[in-house]
Amino acid sequence: MDGYLGVIVIVAVVALLAAGGLFLLFRPGRKTPPPVKPPEAPVLPEEEKRPAGAGEEAEGATTTLPPPPVKPAEPVVVEPEVEVPPPSAGRMVRLRSRLARSQNALGRGLLELLSRDRLDDEVWDEIEESLITADVGVAPTRAMVEELRTKVKVLGSRTQEEVRALLREQLLAQINPDLDRTLHVRTHGERPAVVLVVGVNGTGKTTTTGKLARSLIGDGKKVVLGAADTFRAAAADQLQTWGERVGADTVRGPEGGDPASVAFDAVARGIEEKVDVVIVDTAGRLHTKTGLMDELGKVKRVIEKKATVDEVLLVLDATTGQNGMRQAQVFAEVVNITGIALTKLDGTAKGGIVISVQRELGVPVKLVGLGEGPDDLAPFDPEVFVDAILGE
Repeated sequence: MDGYLGVIVIVAVVALLAAGGLFLLFRPGRKTPPPVKPPEAPVLPEEEKRPAGAGEEAEGATTTLPPPPVKPAEPVVVEPEVEVPPPSAGRMVRLRSRLARSQNALGRGLLELLSRDRLDDEVWDEIEESLITADVGVAPTRAMVEELRTKVKVLGSRTQEEVRALLREQLLAQINPDLDRTLHVRTHGERPAVVLVVGVNGTGKTTTTGKLARSLIGDGKKVVLGAADTFRAAAADQLQTWGERVGADTVRGPEGGDPASVAFDAVARGIEEKVDVVIVDTAGRLHTKTGLMDELGKVKRVIEKKATVDEVLLVLDATTGQNGMRQAQVFAEVVNITGIALTKLDGTAKGGIVISVQRELGVPVKLVGLGEGPDDLAPFDPEVFVDAILGE
């Protein structure tokens, strides 16, 4: 009996404990515990994300593809802008101030001497020395002084204006304003005019050729350039640059090639393109080398198989004085010089070389260089030149 009662008591205790646990579990107001989240996968940097398998990507994975290659931009070829040069007319008038600055000492000195109350032999010697120093030349100087002495005696007393008029008259007479100074650049039917430019290296020969092309193009003519100075690659490059600036074609040959062949090809190109003028820049080696001077004669003869050589311009540096005169005489023996281009006239007081070179060669100064600018080559005007020397 006692054993049976013990079992009942044990069962009852167990039942009570179970009922209490259920009450605590489901009592009103009890909050449900939050669900437990599974651990998140670590986030990899973009560059470490890879496909999950060969040819397939893992679900939710991101793959960064390399950017497409950028094609390099092609270099832009900029065509040089073609310049429109001003016409040649009136250039010397515009550049007169440069002449006045360089030649003023000569004009002022002569006017001062001639204005003295008493002109004795000593004063006339000073006048003669001033003219010779200015490269007028001995013979022209003596002729001028003799004429001035005669006219001064006739006048007697002289005003400043009369002295200036006397000197102007004599300078103009020696320069000879009646000489034909026009450039012969008229076409011959379908054939262009040909200008041959000669002279010693260093006188500004190639630069003068380029400036002449600008001047002619400014006057409305179409021009082809021939770089026949094949002994200097720099000369051909320089001439081509001048041509490109104004839209003129330049014919050139290999360095050390036959200059006559280049000249011939330039004239042929001129005929083909129906241009107005072909300007040929020739080699300017030292004139003492007979072979090169003979070659210059050959260039002229070869050109004449295709066209007429209308102008042979001799380029002289005004600063070289009487040395330039000797060069002029040697060139005149080889080719028939028709005109002179006198460069650097603004940089010397020896403007008298205009008189002496014309007297020696019997040909006119047709062009003068009065600066380093591209449009500083001007047709020579005797009256503007003399007035610039004497001042206002």
